[in-house]
Amino acid sequence: MPALSPDQLDDLQAFLKDWLRHTGRTQADLRRALRAASIRMPVLVDDLHRTYAQEGLTGLAQRLCGVEALWQGEDQAADRGEGSLPSPSIDASLGQLDLLLEEIRQQELP
Repeated sequence: MPALSPDQLDDLQAFLKDWLRHTGRTQADLRRALRAASIRMPVLVDDLHRTYAQEGLTGLAQRLCGVEALWQGEDQAADRGEGSLPSPSIDASLGQLDLLLEEIRQQELP
């Protein structure tokens, strides 16, 4: 499986930073979800790069969707405890990741 180019790694890092900012999460949250060794961004990107090298773009997208689903579950559990409704921004971002995964799967079909 080919490795990501330096430009693609930069794009992945920029995506992660935007995603974390949009969802109100931190690098520590991402580290816990990925079970990475450190909260440092290069370590997080390297962990995801290994996923790409082993499973391709679909595997990378599935892993990120899994993180999003985990966070959404945590948010919903916290919301149930407080009696409030789930955050629409979390629902929207999960939907966007699902759409990305579906598009990747369609491109990989022969």
